[in-house]
Amino acid sequence: MTIDLFPRAVGLSRVCSNLHCTSRIFFWARLSFGSVWHLDGERFRSMARGRLLFVASVHPTLKRHNKIQRCSAQLSCRGFFSGQPVRSTVKTAKKWEISAMCSMQPAMASESSLKILKYGTNPIDGQTTGTSGMRKRAKVLVSNPKFLPNWIQSLFNALGGRDVLEGTTLIVGGDGRFYNTVAAQTIIRMAAAHGVKHLVIGRNAILTTPAVSAMIPARKAVGGIILTASHNPAGPDGDWGIKYNTGAGAPASEGLTDKIYQETVGINEYFLADLGIDINLSIEGTTSFADGAFTVEVVDPVAEYCDLLESIFDFNDIKKLLARSDFSLVFDAMHASTGEYARVILHEKLGAPLSNLLNEIPLQDFGGGHPDPNLTYAAELVRMLDPRQTPDAPQFGAASDGDGDRNMILGRGVFVSPGDSVAIIADYAARAIPYFRGKQLKGLARSMPTSSALDRVAEALGIPVYETPTGWKYFTNLMDADRVSICGEESFGTSSEHIREKDGLWAVLSWLSILAYENRDSPIGSLVTVEDILVGHWRRYGRTYNMRYDFEGVSKEAGDHMMNWLREMVDGVAPKHPEIAEIDEFQYKDPIDGTVASQQGIRVTTKDGGRVVFRLSGTGSAGATIRVYFEQYQKPSSSFTVKDPKDVFRNLVKKAMGFAKIPEITGRTEPTVLT
Repeated sequence: MTIDLFPRAVGLSRVCSNLHCTSRIFFWARLSFGSVWHLDGERFRSMARGRLLFVASVHPTLKRHNKIQRCSAQLSCRGFFSGQPVRSTVKTAKKWEISAMCSMQPAMASESSLKILKYGTNPIDGQTTGTSGMRKRAKVLVSNPKFLPNWIQSLFNALGGRDVLEGTTLIVGGDGRFYNTVAAQTIIRMAAAHGVKHLVIGRNAILTTPAVSAMIPARKAVGGIILTASHNPAGPDGDWGIKYNTGAGAPASEGLTDKIYQETVGINEYFLADLGIDINLSIEGTTSFADGAFTVEVVDPVAEYCDLLESIFDFNDIKKLLARSDFSLVFDAMHASTGEYARVILHEKLGAPLSNLLNEIPLQDFGGGHPDPNLTYAAELVRMLDPRQTPDAPQFGAASDGDGDRNMILGRGVFVSPGDSVAIIADYAARAIPYFRGKQLKGLARSMPTSSALDRVAEALGIPVYETPTGWKYFTNLMDADRVSICGEESFGTSSEHIREKDGLWAVLSWLSILAYENRDSPIGSLVTVEDILVGHWRRYGRTYNMRYDFEGVSKEAGDHMMNWLREMVDGVAPKHPEIAEIDEFQYKDPIDGTVASQQGIRVTTKDGGRVVFRLSGTGSAGATIRVYFEQYQKPSSSFTVKDPKDVFRNLVKKAMGFAKIPEITGRTEPTVLT
């Protein structure tokens, strides 16, 4: 096919024939579609009104050609809509010839209005939406093409439909797992059908949960759809998930998730716009439809989030730390969404060697791994930080999960528990993190199963601490009411008021800022280490030993059986076990809106002062996970002895396994994961 191009001057009605006059030239083309061109390494992009207008950034090497009177491009249509590069040749009247690669990205729709299609459907079982959205086996969605449209339509209905969505901006991103790019195309079409004016999506449909949370209020969006099953495995045989964040960037409230579910059980139709094409998600740029009635903007997933972190932390201070000859770090992205973020922030901005970023390339199956940053699933990182296995072990290690909202912190030979991590960050915040310098923290918050280490920091700072159920949404009400500055969960979630989600890289940079602060005057060879900071904290506040057992893949029936047995002891129906001093079931009344969350975990205090918490988690796509949390407090001492938590809890574990009847009910004697 031959495309005739006619030069048109920038900002002028006459033809600009001298290439020395400008580095940008407009070309009218007789086409009804758009393209992104790469000419001698220079990228230029089409934009259109009526006839197609090409905007070209001319490569300096072409400026020796005085005039272009007419040129034509010989272009193969092969792969046009697939987004695959197509080689073309550009010729001019001056006889010069450029070979170029042309990656196709539609720039406009030829229709003047969107065509909306209605499809009949029926409710589909299993679309329950919880605190972390909906999670299913990927095979369920692949095998039933109506599964996702049903849920998206139910979401849009719960939000108020076209009456609410008309003219709004919607953010879409995800963790890079299998099926996300397919799902994104469906969401784009359904958003267009419901009046969304501008849809912003990360390149390759990747945006971490913290990045989406930050982008929603920054772009004044109605909300965001995040395609993630968090730390669950991915791939065709793995899990897939989806969740919605509100206009504040916060997880959907329980009221909204209940509405979504109610819509799923009564749905009979869904709507999509016929856009005629799939959006090429691999190329940044904006595609407009129906004279701008609907636009899709594919963005760099890292840029806006990186800008936010640079406004919170002193990158120069951290860069100095990373430049020390006695300091090194390793970060494990676990082949998930934070890989590209780590490359930009830790490598390009802060100077960490690229070779120190493990598994930084996002893969649809996470490389066959389990992107859960804990001592079991991040075993490679744990080994690298253990000087007994790696003599030249780095001083600092960190990992993040599938969608980038969780973190694990390690020092050389030491593991920082999530409870200690949030407590230490809160203790140092006003000194080490520029965002908090000169400010009084408003308050702190932790989930009920999280260790009470944070409580002692709050007491020392003279600020309140809130104990909530598991689920980040309980923290967001407190943040919105200016009650809380920093919060954390034992499930490796830590963050602050800067967004309304957990933020893995925020926690990593918080720790690097603390290390930079402690080493601001330390000579080379006298590095203040992660272990030094941990032990110093314990000597001042005491140590709250904690450990978690996860029994994954337990049948829901077995999990319910165990919890009901414990409830019988709470209610006095069954006699209390002789080792138990107190037992109750945690219930939470939100101090802001008064809502009550019941059955949030069984709490047991033993006669020797230990605490055990039992919870049933539903974040997997099948079955249930029994989580058992152990806690024991050791008072401050100048001669502090560091003990292994497994040794501390040896007797308490035996007692808990006995009075909860875990072996008897589940057939399990050992946990799947120990943290």
